[in-house]
Amino acid sequence: MTFFKTLITSALACLTLSSCATSPPKNPENLCEIFREHRSWYFAAKDMRERWGVPIHVPMSMMYQESSFKAGALPPRDYLLGFIPWGRVSTAYGYSQAKTMTWEDYTRETDNSGADRDDFEDAIDFMGWFIFKTQKINKVSKWDAYNQYLNYHEGWGGFKRKTYKKKAWLSQVARKVDSRAKRYSSQLKSCEEELNHGWLWRLFFGD
Repeated sequence: MTFFKTLITSALACLTLSSCATSPPKNPENLCEIFREHRSWYFAAKDMRERWGVPIHVPMSMMYQESSFKAGALPPRDYLLGFIPWGRVSTAYGYSQAKTMTWEDYTRETDNSGADRDDFEDAIDFMGWFIFKTQKINKVSKWDAYNQYLNYHEGWGGFKRKTYKKKAWLSQVARKVDSRAKRYSSQLKSCEEELNHGWLWRLFFGD
């Protein structure tokens, strides 16, 4: 009974507080460990997969690259004359590093005006939406992490214009994302059955 009381107490404490800070996973190189540590992330990613038909390992690899799974991640600062702080280099923010205008497109198209970029569930759904649209617009497979990341970084128009070809460093990063996605996919296959048996977690903490 002590175990169940502890679970209930923790859940109520989170509901009582204005927000429960979620720290980045301790082992971001292993998708199973990420989801074991943050079980709600698995169910959010699973919901994203069911909604958009996007494999979990692709946006999770892209998210690691973009924010290292930090809820309040911001892009580098911009500097005037090279030394005076002058805002940020872009409007990107949160887990997915979504830019303000693209995020607004997402919330409008999905009728999700209450979505927040520093909420993992909203961020992973946003990435699922973006990957889904990339397939529709630029005919890139949802499983193609390399080209999906190039679209995510350059935008749909930039990908069509092949702006990435002038950025050798970006191709290297995309290969890194693709390699991690393949590793994440293999890892998830080894633990998804275990994660799906988390009915007790969902009973206390919800979907």
